[in-house]
Formats: sequence, structure tokens, C-alpha cells
Amino acid sequence: MDFRLLLKLISKQDLRNSAIGIVVVTGGLALAGLTLYAHEAHESRLAAIAAGLSLLFILLILIFVIPPLAKKASREASQMNLPFEFTLGGSVILVLVLVVGFSAWNTGNNLLFIVLSVMLAAMTVGFAVGWLALRKLEIRIRFPETIYAQEAFPITLELTNGKRTFPAFSIVAEVRGKERETIEDADEIREAFPAFIAKRLLEAPHTNLTLDHIAYIPHRGMAERRVSHTFPQRGRFKISDFELSTGFPFGFVRHRRRLAANEADILIFPRRSSENPKVEITSAFGSREPLKTRGAGDDLLFLRDYEAADDLRRIDWKATARTQRITVREFAGEADARVRILIGGFAPSNDGPSLRERLAGKVAIHPEFEAAVSFAAAMLTELEASGVEFSLAIGEEDLPPGTSRSHLFDCLSVLALAEIPRSTEPSWLEKRMAETSPNDVVVVLTSAGSGVAAAAAANSRLKTITF
Repeated sequence: MDFRLLLKLISKQDLRNSAIGIVVVTGGLALAGLTLYAHEAHESRLAAIAAGLSLLFILLILIFVIPPLAKKASREASQMNLPFEFTLGGSVILVLVLVVGFSAWNTGNNLLFIVLSVMLAAMTVGFAVGWLALRKLEIRIRFPETIYAQEAFPITLELTNGKRTFPAFSIVAEVRGKERETIEDADEIREAFPAFIAKRLLEAPHTNLTLDHIAYIPHRGMAERRVSHTFPQRGRFKISDFELSTGFPFGFVRHRRRLAANEADILIFPRRSSENPKVEITSAFGSREPLKTRGAGDDLLFLRDYEAADDLRRIDWKATARTQRITVREFAGEADARVRILIGGFAPSNDGPSLRERLAGKVAIHPEFEAAVSFAAAMLTELEASGVEFSLAIGEEDLPPGTSRSHLFDCLSVLALAEIPRSTEPSWLEKRMAETSPNDVVVVLTSAGSGVAAAAAANSRLKTITF
């Protein structure tokens, strides 16, 4: 086990909070024991002082220990299929129940027993009502066909209450899923930790997508909502299940109920860039270039002898008079130039998230690469609307030419999941250019420091846009 890597998982704040928690809890337990000893020894003054200090340490526990623990416990509980969790208010009231219970048992004061009974009754009733609120609820949601990053999209939510008598109050509907199966750049953890520990650390956390808060659903009724949501980044969101929760009525306990969902991958297409590129390429869209094959174009390809099936209008009379043989003109065919988009030449970023941030689900963002992907998405959309044939090559993906709407979605799906390669081959452009047709207009989206601009100057078919 690599202890240096293990130290990266622990922050200074974690060490400080642990030290404060140990000191405060140990001091509180010691003072509680001293209070009990003084009470048994009939040392009333010592018991009163120790009891006062115990209350002070309890206050310190409420301030410094419980909030961080409650926050971490809530985060861990959200990843587990627990039927309920204590909120911050519930954690406080639970500590107060323990304090009042200990004080009532220690002093024998009937008023404290009455207060304890009321607190326990409130927690019991609140727990039962919250549990009942989530029974026999069904959820159904509908997503749109296309979703783009940083663009709001509608979600239709239907929540049905199948209970015969009781309505449901204060229901929060969420959909749970993962953006990826494992964390980013997981090799160092696999090498440093045993397999069972690495598997636990590498598992990407679930993401809760909050849909809406529904205040009231009548018995045997349905609530329908149309909400909007925005994904900040492109990528994938794999739905695993739905989650309904409520803190009704007192907010001490948040009940949770998870409903199975048909696993589905939602692709978030790249943000469509609205900025004009540095190089004007609109003139290249739909341009025509002669192909060296026979056709019905206007460019002369060659002259040949007349054949019986030839059109008389294609006879070249000047050539016929010069050669004393009937000669016809053969023209070159023309086809619409295809636009081929190449993305490459981006180096991985050295300023990525730390190991702790990656374990929390954060991924590295490369602004230049993201700008190129967004520009490519806007360009592909414009090409499809114009009826121009287009193709895309990025990383290991190389899609064939097409003009259909489904082909556009295939290209956008590749862009949604594209990642920067860990190493860039110097000859990546030459390899891609060797696979292109002579009639293709090639648009290269690359980094400003990739050195592709020099290659573009020597090739009229190559349009380069740097980021």
C-alpha cells in the first residue's frame, strides 16, 4: 500500500476536525463520569461544577462535532439504500434526547421525564407519518429526444398516489444516476491499493438530479409537473433508479424510498457554440470541385473518337476538321464537396483535479478542447440543415460521410463522450488526410500550439481553426 497516496486522501481540515472531536468528546465523557462520581459521593458542589462543564462540552459537541459528522453521514447515506436518515435538526434533537434522558435519570426530576416523553412522542409520530407518506407512490418521467449542455430542457414528471385514504405531503422527487462507471485516471489507485479497496474507491458516486418538490398529492390522485433542468457539461447520465423523499411533518428524519427504473443512458450533447470562428469557412460549404471521372459537368476531361451511342451535340467540329475523324468531347463529372471535420492536437491538461476531488466525482475540464467540441457541434448542425454531406474524426472514432438527421445525432453522440487522448501522435493529421477524398473540404479544429497552421498554408483544401 502506498502511504504517500493514502495521505492525499486526508486533508488538514479532516485532521483538525478529528482532533477537536476527540478532545471534546473525551472531555465530555470525563466530566460526565466526574459528575456521577460526585453525586454518589454526595459532593454537591463538585457535582454542580462538573455538570455545568458537561453542558458546556455538550454545546461544543453540538457546534464542532455533530455538523461535520451529519454532513458526511448524509453524503454517505445518499449513496446507500437506507430507508431514512437523520437531518441536522434530527441529529440535534437526538442529542438533546440523550442529554435530557441522562439528566432525568441522574437527577430523578419528574419535569425532565415529562419533557423527555414529549420529545420521544414527537419523534415517534413524525417517523410514522413520514413513513406512511411514501407508501404506494409511483413515478414516471419523460426526457426530450435531444439534450444539449448548458441549455435548459423540459422534463415531464408524473407522481401517482395509490393510497385509499391518506394524501402525501412534501414529496421531493429525484432521479439517481452515474455520469461514469469509475473515476477519472484510476490507474494510480489500482496500483497502490489492494483490489477490494481499489474497487470501493474507484466506483463513481451517484448523482441525484432533483426534479421537483410536490407539496400535496391527494389520495388516489396524481400530480403532474413540467420542470426544466440544465446539465452544465456534456457527457452521459446513466439512470439507475428514482428516489422519493420527505421530511414531513417535523423535519427530524428524512424518509427515503427508491423505485426501480429501466436503465437508460441519457447523452448530453456538447454546448452549441454561437461565436464566429477565426477562419471563415462558410464559403467552403457546398462548394463544387471537378472529379476526374466522366459526367455531365462543364469542365472538359478529354477528347475521343465518336461512337454510335454518343450525343451529336457533343461533337467537337474543330477537332473533327483538324483530325479528319469525328471527335466528341468528354466532360468531367461534378459533385458537392463533402466537409470532413478533424479534431486533434490537444495535449492533456496538467492542472487537473486532485485525487480527493476525483474520488468525489470531479473530472478535468480542458477549455480549449471543450471550445473545439462545441464549435464542431454547431458546425455539424449547420451542415445538416444545409444538406451538405459531412463526416467527423476525433480520437479513435472516424464516422463515414452522411447527411441525415440520424447521422448528425451519431456525430453529436461521439462528441458528447469524446476525451483528450493521453498522448498525441505528431503525424495524426497526415494519417487523417490520407483517408480523405480529393473532393473533401477538411476543417481541422486543433490547439494553437499544435503546429497545424503551417500544414494548412500548403493545402488549399485544409481549413484550420485554432483554440
